[in-house]
Amino acid sequence: MTVPTITLNDGLQIPQFGLGVWQVSTDDIEPAVGKALEVGYRHIDTAAMYGNEEGVGRAIAQSGIARDELWVTTKLNNNAHGFEESQQALKDSLGKLGLDHVDLYLIHWPLPARNDYVDTWKGLVELQKQGLTRSIGVSNFQPDHLDAIIAATGVTPSVNQVEIHPTFTQTALVAKHQELGVHTEAWSPLGQAEDLRNETVTQLADKLGKTPAQVILRWHLQKGYIVFPKSVTPSRIEENFQIFDFELTGDDVAAIDALDEGNRIGPDPDQFN
Repeated sequence: MTVPTITLNDGLQIPQFGLGVWQVSTDDIEPAVGKALEVGYRHIDTAAMYGNEEGVGRAIAQSGIARDELWVTTKLNNNAHGFEESQQALKDSLGKLGLDHVDLYLIHWPLPARNDYVDTWKGLVELQKQGLTRSIGVSNFQPDHLDAIIAATGVTPSVNQVEIHPTFTQTALVAKHQELGVHTEAWSPLGQAEDLRNETVTQLADKLGKTPAQVILRWHLQKGYIVFPKSVTPSRIEENFQIFDFELTGDDVAAIDALDEGNRIGPDPDQFN
């Protein structure tokens, strides 16, 4: 199956679907990434904070897949904010990944009380100029954070990776992304499995002969989001990839849109420091 791509505001094409590896252990990381690459995934999303960049790198090396066929994202750790600190942090991540560049580097959290995310963004701009990352973006940024870094540098993030799932749709933030030309990446796309039990979702799954997870992931794709569910179970990794052979109707998408109830599961970016 061919994974659709999205053209970012810097002209690069990112696979719209990939594998997330948050909370994947050292023991599980290589087999999980290896299985995903075998199935056909070509986009892996990791982070320094996850502590599994080495395993991701080993799985990539063992796969034999050409580097230019893969999209690898990692993220700056919260203890490495600042212009100078960000320079070394990406070099450290590249060493662990065994790569000479990543495709996308993100500021993981804005940490607004520290008020250093603008200098940190300037560091990522420099890293992109050096070729250590092809594209740069942010994660968990709110509209005012986005406005601040763009005003300071004239450089708009290619993506903002934020919590989005059917019961937490972040409509206003997504509208801000569209206004700025920032693409939306969705973390916790299944609501940490809570949204899988929603009656609307299960009824759609029964109607379509798909699983609730496949229905929600298809909703993300049709909303135009970049999405990367996490799993370490080989059958689930394969199942999650089987979402390119069906479509939701406009009414189906609207029914899932209507499930929003402000159900934030992760930290509030305005408060998390």
